[in-house]
Amino acid sequence: QVQLVESGGRLVQAGGSLRLSCGDSGRTFSSYAMGWFRQAPGKEREFVASISRKGGMTYYADVVKGRFTISRDNAKNTVYLQMNSLKPDDTAVYYCAADSTTYGSIREYEYEYWGQGTQVTVSS
Repeated sequence: QVQLVESGGRLVQAGGSLRLSCGDSGRTFSSYAMGWFRQAPGKEREFVASISRKGGMTYYADVVKGRFTISRDNAKNTVYLQMNSLKPDDTAVYYCAADSTTYGSIREYEYEYWGQGTQVTVSS
């Protein structure tokens, strides 16, 4: 069983940085590729970044490439999203998700388990 809990979201000024964390209380974390998605008010949930099981492959949405970095620590059952140069358009609820079948898909439907989300608000 995978239970994902995100943390680290808060209010930050434009240009600032945040690091989101997503922990899994289970024992199979390293069996899953992990992804971060986000949903802004009035918009559909969108892919942000993903990372393969051992961390060797990462993928990013074009809108965050060069600003965000996904990483994972399998010994701590945790995946991170380092967000730099934040913009007001980055304001959203950020979700982490676990995917047992692929390398770290950009497709939401590939992910089997989801966290409850953490709010990131970027003020201008």
